[in-house]
Amino acid sequence: MSQGSGNTPPKRPLTLRDVSEASGVSEMTVSRVLRNRGDVSEATRAKVLEAARELGYVPNKIAGALASSRVNLVAVIIPSMSNMVFPEVMTGINDVLEGTELQAVVGITNYKPEREETVLYQMLSWRPSGVIIAGLEHTEAAKAMMGAAGIPIVEIMDTDGEAIDSAVGISHRRAGRKMAQAIIDAGYKRIGFLGTKMPLDHRARKRFEGFTEVLAKSGLEISDSEFYSGGSALKKGREMTEAILKRNVEEPLDFLYYSNDMIGAGGLMYCLDNGIDVPGDIGLAGFNGIEFLDGLPRKLATMDACRLEIGRAAAEIIAKRVESDGSAGGEIITLEPSLEIGDTLKRKKKPV
Repeated sequence: MSQGSGNTPPKRPLTLRDVSEASGVSEMTVSRVLRNRGDVSEATRAKVLEAARELGYVPNKIAGALASSRVNLVAVIIPSMSNMVFPEVMTGINDVLEGTELQAVVGITNYKPEREETVLYQMLSWRPSGVIIAGLEHTEAAKAMMGAAGIPIVEIMDTDGEAIDSAVGISHRRAGRKMAQAIIDAGYKRIGFLGTKMPLDHRARKRFEGFTEVLAKSGLEISDSEFYSGGSALKKGREMTEAILKRNVEEPLDFLYYSNDMIGAGGLMYCLDNGIDVPGDIGLAGFNGIEFLDGLPRKLATMDACRLEIGRAAAEIIAKRVESDGSAGGEIITLEPSLEIGDTLKRKKKPV
C-alpha cells in the first residue's frame, strides 16, 4: 500500500454572495432563480444558472436555523448495485461508519456521467459531511461542485490520475501489466480481449492500456477483441466467447482475457460445455476476484481488486476528517491487488 498527497478542497463553502458577484445580479435574485421562484427574466435566469454551474455552487436545502450546518450523512455515489463489486465496497464503508454518528446514503449513476452530475448535485444540496464517489473521471460541472463543497471528498477504486481531494484504490494500469506478464510467462501467444466498451469504463480502459503495454514489450499484441455494453453477465460472457472463438478457427486463440469475472465465468462455462480444454487448449482470466468464482467447476484466474479494503479506507478518511473538523486532506492510498492463478492460467503438458 502506498500513500501520497492529492489536492485539498477549499475550506469555505460557496455562498449566494459568490454567485451574485459572479453573475452581477443581487443575492435576492440569485435566491429566486435557484429556488425557481419569483418573476425573473430568462436572460437573468440563464446568467445566474451558468455562474452557479461554473463555480460549482449547490443550493442548501436545509432550511432555517439549520441552514449553515451539515447533516451526519456521507454521500456514496457508485455506478451500480447489481455489479457484484460495489456491495462489497459498501460493506467496507458501513463497517467503519457503524462506529460513528455518520450514515451512508447511496446514489446510483448507471455509469452515466450526466447522471452522476445530477446525483451529486442532489446529494450536495442536503449538505452531507462528506462524499465517497467512484472513479477519478467526472464532468467539469461535477468536478467544480466537489471542489467547491468544502467537505471531505474521497474518490475510490482508482488512483491512476489526479484526485480532487483524497483517493483510495488500485492502479488499474499496474493491474493490467501484472496480468499480462503472468500470461506471457505461462507461454500463451494468441490472446483475445473481451470486455465493456471502454470510452466510459475508464478503469477497464486503464487495465487494457497496461495489459497491451506489457504485451508489446514482448513483441505480442491483442489478436482479436469482443466488446459489449450494459451490465456484466454470464450470458454475455458465453455469447462473446462463442463469437470470438468462431472468428478464429483457422488460427485459434490460446488465451482470453476478460475485463471482469462475470463475463469470464460465462466464457469458462461455454468452454467446458463445448469440450474445450481449459487451460490446455485455451487459458482464461478475469478481474475482480469475486467470491462467486469459488463455486465454478474450475477456479478462474483473476485479480483481487481490494474492494472491502477500499471501502474501509475511504470511510476512515471521511470519519477522521469530520472528527477533526475537516482540517486535513489530500490523502492518496494505493492498494496492491493480488493475482490469483486459479485453474485457468496453467499450461497443461500435451501428451507425448
